[in-house]
Amino acid sequence: MSITSYNPADPADLVVAVEAPGAEAVRAAVGRARAAQGGWLAAGAGARSAALGRIAEAVEAHAEELAALIVREVGKPLAEARGEVARTAAIWRYYAQAPYEPSGAVHETAAGPGLLLTRRRPYGVAGLIAPWNFPLAIPSWKAAPALAVGNTAVLKPAPEATACALRLAELVSSASLPEDVFRVVPGGAEEGAALVDAADVVSFTGSTGVGRAVVRAATGRGVPVQAELGGLNAALVLPDADVELAAGHIAAAIAGYAGQKCTATSRVIAVGAAYRPLREALVKALAAVDDSACGPVVNAAARERMVGAVSSAVEAGASVLVGGGVPERAGWYVEPTLLAEVPARHPLAREEFFGPVAVLHAAADLDEAIALANDTPHSLATSVHTRSLDAALAAADRLDAGMIRVNAPSSGVDFHLPFGGTKGASHGEREQGRAALEFYTVSRTVSVLPGGEL
Repeated sequence: MSITSYNPADPADLVVAVEAPGAEAVRAAVGRARAAQGGWLAAGAGARSAALGRIAEAVEAHAEELAALIVREVGKPLAEARGEVARTAAIWRYYAQAPYEPSGAVHETAAGPGLLLTRRRPYGVAGLIAPWNFPLAIPSWKAAPALAVGNTAVLKPAPEATACALRLAELVSSASLPEDVFRVVPGGAEEGAALVDAADVVSFTGSTGVGRAVVRAATGRGVPVQAELGGLNAALVLPDADVELAAGHIAAAIAGYAGQKCTATSRVIAVGAAYRPLREALVKALAAVDDSACGPVVNAAARERMVGAVSSAVEAGASVLVGGGVPERAGWYVEPTLLAEVPARHPLAREEFFGPVAVLHAAADLDEAIALANDTPHSLATSVHTRSLDAALAAADRLDAGMIRVNAPSSGVDFHLPFGGTKGASHGEREQGRAALEFYTVSRTVSVLPGGEL
C-alpha cells in the first residue's frame, strides 16, 4: 500500500508518496531500537543532553524550510507554521536539560543501617503515534522526553504528515544520534497496531475511536500508555468581560488553523447580558478571518464532514450567524462558521468536528454556564472571559477541563506544563513538562543492607 500526502490548499500537489512498510518491518524497527537502547542509556546524561541540544540547533538552522513544508503538507498558515518550528526547537532544548534531573530519592531506613533509595529507569522502546495537525511539535514533545531519560523511540506519524516526520528524522540523524535510537516508520492502521503490539511504552495522540483501541491493546499487554483523544472545548463569556477582546480571542480559537487543534473552541457560552453584544462582536470577528489565519481543512473528507454537519443542524432548526459555506476555489476550504439554536443532542453540540465551526449558547448565570460547559463526554481546554477574579477562580475550580485559560484563547499551550484533558479526552499520565519524564520511566525501590556484621 502506498502512503500519500497532498497539499490541502492545492489538492493536485502530491507532497510525498512512500510504500507502507508493513507490520513485520515495524516489529524489526522496534527490535533494532531495543538493541540500541542499552548503549544510549549507558552513554550518560551528558551525551543525551548534548544530542538533544544538537537537534534543537538543527531545527533552528532549517526553520524556514520546515515552516514551508508544514504549510505545504498540512495547510497550516505560515505564521502558525513558523511558530510551530520555534516551539519544536524550544521543546528539544527544554528536554536537553532533563538528563541531569534527579532520577530518584534517598530515604531513611525504619531501623538499623542500610541505604534505601528510589530510582526511575526507562522502559526500553517508546512507541509514538502522532497526528498530522502539529507535524513537528507533537512528535517532538513525545520523542524528546522519551529519549532524554534513556529510552529509544519509534515514531509512526499520520499519513497526512509523512513528509514532515521523515524530515524530522533526517534532522535528528544529522545531530549524530546513534543509529536506531530514533526511527520513523510511515504507514497506516496496520503499522500503528504493530507498533502498539511491540513497544515497551506507548504514547498516542489522535481520534477518540482509534485512541480507545490503542489503550485497550496496550493495557491488554500490561504496557504503560497515554492517549490524547478528542476535546469539545468551551469558551465562557461573562457580562463584565471586555467583549471585543473576548470575541477576538474566541474567533482565533475557532478559526485559527481552520479549527484543527485539539484545544480549539467549538462551543461559546454567553452569560446573561453578554449574549447579544458577544454575538454581534463574534460574527464580526469571524467574518474578518482570512486565509492568513484560517487556511484549509486537511482533506476533502474533513470538508464534507463539516458541510454535512452544518446542513444537518440547520435542518434541525439551527441558524447560521456567519459562514456556513464553501468558497469557490481550489483547496479544501470551509468558511469560519458560527451557529445558534443548535439542538442540545445534535452532533455539533456533542462531538468534536475538528474544523472552523462553533455553536453559540446562552446561559442565565455562571452556574448554568459551568453546567453547560461540563455537559460533554470529553473536555480538554476551556477559556473564561471576565474581569472578576472571584468569577475566574470559581470557574477554574468547578470546570471539568484539563486546562483552563482566563482572558485568553482556549488554543494556547505552554510546552513546559502538563497537557491533558478530563473524562474521555485523555487516558493515562499527562504529556509535556516534567510529567512526561515521569511517564517514560518506571520507579524502582532499592534496599542496600550491610553484607556482614559491623
